[in-house]
Amino acid sequence: MEELLKTDNVFLFIPNLIGYARIGASLLACLTMRYTHTVTLFLYFVSAILDAADGHAARALNQSTKFGAMLDQLVDRCATLTLLICLANFYPGQTIFFQIAAVIDISCHWIHLHATVMKGRSSHKDSDSNENPLLKLYYTNKTVLFFMCAGNETFYMLCYAYHFTSGPSWIFPGGVIPVFIFLLLPVAIMKLVLAVLQGLAAARTLASIDVEDRAKVEKVK
Repeated sequence: MEELLKTDNVFLFIPNLIGYARIGASLLACLTMRYTHTVTLFLYFVSAILDAADGHAARALNQSTKFGAMLDQLVDRCATLTLLICLANFYPGQTIFFQIAAVIDISCHWIHLHATVMKGRSSHKDSDSNENPLLKLYYTNKTVLFFMCAGNETFYMLCYAYHFTSGPSWIFPGGVIPVFIFLLLPVAIMKLVLAVLQGLAAARTLASIDVEDRAKVEKVK
């Protein structure tokens, strides 16, 4: 462990090792997803705990890296994508919703992270002062950020679980899971709206960089 704390090999930094463990959990979840929801939900829960742990480890150990930030985003997006593909299979009538959710999640996060790197920011959670007020609230208020992310992930996981079970029915005759799905649907939709706003803001950032680069070229001429 002491050697890992002192290493200069970015690939062996503790937060990145945690990221590799998340990849393993996601791959195992892919193997169990169609057959056993209990194991799959446990693996996703483990991945979520590790997702929180890698950020704390990066800050505590001074091992924050661009590779780690990209790895974290890729694991998040791919894990969500595999779940959405499974949900489209489980619920053919709602395929279009899950397809749109997958496209928005992948494309908007990708362009946002790319703009973050191009702008030279240290984190994808950094925001410009003139950015959309909803995005500023989302990224600067930890309570809002946690509620939106946790609520969104819980919505999709409950949709997944509902394929196997409706949950306890001692409170609601039809089971508790569909009730929570209904309650969390607005959160999932709002998360998609925020992702679109995030993507649009990133597109404007990239366009402004293009304008600056073109101006520099013209000045040289």
